[in-house]
Order: sequence, then C-alpha cells, then structure tokens
Amino acid sequence: MKTITVFTPTYNRAYCLSQLYESLCRQTSDDFKWLIVDDGSTDSTAELIEKWIKEEKICINYHYKENGGMHTGHNMALKLITTELNMCIDSDDYVPNDSIEKIINFWKSNKRGNYAGILGLNRYKNGNLVSTKKFPDNIKSGKYSLLKRKFDLVGDVKFVYVTDVIKKQDDYPVFTNEKFVPLGYKYSKIDMEYDMLFFNETLCIVDYLPDGSTRNMFKQYYKNPKGFAFSRIESLKGLYSLNEKYIICIHLVAESLLSGQSPFYNNSNKLLTLLSFPFGVLLYFLILLRNIK
Repeated sequence: MKTITVFTPTYNRAYCLSQLYESLCRQTSDDFKWLIVDDGSTDSTAELIEKWIKEEKICINYHYKENGGMHTGHNMALKLITTELNMCIDSDDYVPNDSIEKIINFWKSNKRGNYAGILGLNRYKNGNLVSTKKFPDNIKSGKYSLLKRKFDLVGDVKFVYVTDVIKKQDDYPVFTNEKFVPLGYKYSKIDMEYDMLFFNETLCIVDYLPDGSTRNMFKQYYKNPKGFAFSRIESLKGLYSLNEKYIICIHLVAESLLSGQSPFYNNSNKLLTLLSFPFGVLLYFLILLRNIK
C-alpha cells in the first residue's frame, strides 16, 4: 500500500500533462500513486496516459468520466483513493523532485494529534511564492481560514489531506447546466473541526494557464452562478471575520442575481447580506459587462 495519492482532474490537457508526469518520474520516493480523472477529454489524453502506463515508471491509475467540471473530478477521485494521504496537483502544475519524500517524512514525524493534513507552499516557475509569505516559524499548526487574519498570509497554498477526513465530507453538488463549484467548500467545513500542520517547504510549482479557471474567474462567475452562490452560503458558516463575510455576501448577492435565486435562501447571515446588497448589485453588473461578447 502506498502512502499518498497524487490526483489530477484533467480536461483536454494532453498538451501540458507531460511536465507533471516527468516530475513524478523524478521523485526521490516511489511511495505514491498517480490517479488521473479524465473529465471527458476529446484530445489525445487517453492515448498519452496509456503510453505512460505501459512504460511502468510509476504507478498510474486512469479513470475516464463524462464531462461535468473539475469539482466532479474531485468527487470521483475521492471515491477511488485508498491511501492514507492525498494531494491534488492540477494538470498544468508539477512537483519538485523531492516533494513526495518530504511530505511523507514530515507526516510520519508530526501526525500525532487531530490533524486533517498538511499545508505546504506553492511557488511560481520563477521561484516566487504564490502566497504573500511563508507560515510563521514559531507556529506548528492551525486553521487555514485564520492564516490571513492572524498572520497576513494571503494566496494559494498546497493542501495535503488525510483521506479519511476529506472523505467524510459531502460531495460537491452538481447543478444543471453548470460545471464549476469552488473547491474551498470542503476545506472550510474541515477547518471547522480540524487543524492543519504547517510545512514551510515547496510542494508544488504552479502555472496558471490562459485556459485555466483561475485566469477566467469572471467567466466562471457568469457561467456557474448557482455553484458559486452555494459556496458563498456555506462559507458564511465558516471561521471568517466580519469583514471577510461582508465580502462573501457581496459575491453572494451578485451570483444570486445571476442565477435568479434569492440570496437570503438558506442564508445564516441575512442582515449582512442586506447591507451588502448595493455593492452586490454593482458586482453583478460588472460580471455582466466583463462577459459581453
């Protein structure tokens, strides 16, 4: 049994998957599986991965599904993963040569306690941190949602989760004619119950490609308003400051207007939503403006 599964939801990314595959082949530890969930690709992804499986350089599991969006790829992956730990590496990213070895050694040395996993660092290809800073050197563990408020640490970090912990969470919901639900929904729920270990090592090299969701967020807001509204309502239940919840409410108003739903339905903070309404309307029109063809 391997210790960790690296899973990759992918859609028509045959042109860039090779850098991730090659980085996994270079790992100083082979104590991992690579699980690829193909979200209905129509390019040469299947043929490419079949070739890699035949090479037998690393352990690869490949699963094809009908196109449903990245969050549905996560749903399937978490049903298939059986290792103690798991880490999502997107199809346009890759890992440093010793990433797996560092994760496993750190986890084995520090996993005592009620931890949901590890938070590591992401870097761009030029070596710069994606987050504004590293984790505090004098703090061993804590909650992800409190990093910004307590330590002024903003920006993406890398999650390595205990599989049993994340499997306890409900699946990401599926909305008709939509193909995106923000992944932070599960992270926020886990944050309510567990701490994460802080690990000041680079675990992933990221590259936000032009066709990725990060580079096209306003388009995602426009095309997937129900998914975003759901995520905002769930976020209001999380460990966020009043100011952070106010910003969440602004987005909730805009996305609810786009979806034709009420921003107050199942909402635990109706007063704050009401106060955010004017700015939410402005964001709604901004999203419409950014998506005019």
